[in-house]
Amino acid sequence: MSHPVIVMAQINPLVGDIVGNEQLILETIAQAKKQYQANMVVFPELTLTGYPPEDLLLRDGLYLQVNAALIRIAQHTQDCAVILGAPWCDESGQRFNGAIWLEGGQLVARYAKQVLPNYSVFDEQRYFTSGTEPCVVAWQGIKVGLVVCEDIWHPEPIASAQQADAQLIVALNASPFNADKHEDRLAVVRARIAEAGLPILYVNQIGGQDELVFDGASFAMSAKGELVCQADAFVSGLYPIKLDYNANHSQPDLGGSHHPLAQIPKDEARVYQALQLGIRDYVLKNGFKGVLLGLSGGIDSALTLALAVDALGAERVTAVMMPFHYTAQMSIDDAQEQAQLLGVTFEQVAIAPVYDAFDQLLTPILGDAPADITAENLQARIRGTLLMALSNRYGALVLATSNKSESAVGYSTLYGDMVGGFSPLKDVPKTWVYRLARYRNSLTEVIPERVITRPPSAELRPDQCDQDSLPDYDMLDQIIAAYVEQDWSPSEMLAANLADAATIERVVSMIQRNEYKRRQAAPGVKVSIRAFGRDRRYPITSGYEEKLE
Repeated sequence: MSHPVIVMAQINPLVGDIVGNEQLILETIAQAKKQYQANMVVFPELTLTGYPPEDLLLRDGLYLQVNAALIRIAQHTQDCAVILGAPWCDESGQRFNGAIWLEGGQLVARYAKQVLPNYSVFDEQRYFTSGTEPCVVAWQGIKVGLVVCEDIWHPEPIASAQQADAQLIVALNASPFNADKHEDRLAVVRARIAEAGLPILYVNQIGGQDELVFDGASFAMSAKGELVCQADAFVSGLYPIKLDYNANHSQPDLGGSHHPLAQIPKDEARVYQALQLGIRDYVLKNGFKGVLLGLSGGIDSALTLALAVDALGAERVTAVMMPFHYTAQMSIDDAQEQAQLLGVTFEQVAIAPVYDAFDQLLTPILGDAPADITAENLQARIRGTLLMALSNRYGALVLATSNKSESAVGYSTLYGDMVGGFSPLKDVPKTWVYRLARYRNSLTEVIPERVITRPPSAELRPDQCDQDSLPDYDMLDQIIAAYVEQDWSPSEMLAANLADAATIERVVSMIQRNEYKRRQAAPGVKVSIRAFGRDRRYPITSGYEEKLE
């Protein structure tokens, strides 16, 4: 018996662009046939609509477009089976998240996802009805069972397919990135293989979609739990696997691949590449000509600039330095040096004349009181206004440069340094900003060393330092991670010696008080297990307090 070739198609669809996604699917099928003589091509979850389509799934017209596209795609399956993700709606109006099997010019089978996630960034129970039946299709002398994403994190769907005589499991996924997700997926699939003894092919989407990044890293495991194919992370690609049979053809397994096992990046490299992809797809998929940002000479804007250039190319990036009386000369020098190192357009606009004009207008109302937070925020808001004016003129997206630590405790200015359409570091704690900057410089030095080593400062008043207002970032980030990502109570943090009682209560109070700011912040790439935004939903108006017991 011959050894059929199954190709995992790790592609980057655009949410809602059914016509464009259909064309991408057809081009991918043609390439898989030509390059690998594919007998089957497998695509990710909801490929045809992109994931997650959110309330687009409530539009009746979406299903008309999906059905028409499936008919056209089926015409290209005379000599090659195609499995892809697409939603469907039945006569009663129930919607399903489906795996669609096309072959021989027809729609052969449909599987409805059984386990609908409704936690973290997922909201599938809002849109879909759970499937109840397995779907097992005879193909090339074997029986193939279908599952979709969350199904594989639970034993029952695969057990159900096994009871229906499945010999191979094909899993369609749109599994979002976080820093530890790849290892979690491998462990879960190995657990399912240990339970069922069936080989599993796991195909995952890649690409940025608003706050989410899909890292791809598709893989295939044999019935023994051995990795036989590992796709690259953060790039599109085709990954062929041969189907092997034992001596009497009774038990198929996944054999070798033309593609060597990819090396999946780890730690800082992994997070950095996720941020790159998130920036690139947000900018390009939304049709922006480029980006611009305020380059202050500080670590956050320095890392943001490096990421933007790596994601988009220097020709699409503009850095704007906006000094004031409190801006150190070293900040101006470091910003200019970094702009030169990266080859970006660099503009310098002194804000003192604008500030003085505002001050003159406001003095009759505010009086001659000593400078306070009003003056500090006014500087930030002037800078934000200038950036938005440049954005309007040049059609460039403004990148905000705030990090997760600042966002957590409100150490940022509404309509000031928070201004922008996308916030790459939104889910990156300050300690990780430094780690990522060091990592980027280990490749080629693009961030002046002094930017990394000098104490962080907003430079909004004389001799200002972040630690004047905040705990040390090592301590602060541990408290934020415990409270925001792990849901620890203040008492649990105290028992773990994260900080003293007063510091813990103060930081928790700051996190609670500043939800109103976070609601007005730009979206940014999710890289942790819980990010601010759609991943963490707390009321703005709330009397809830959490103190030490």
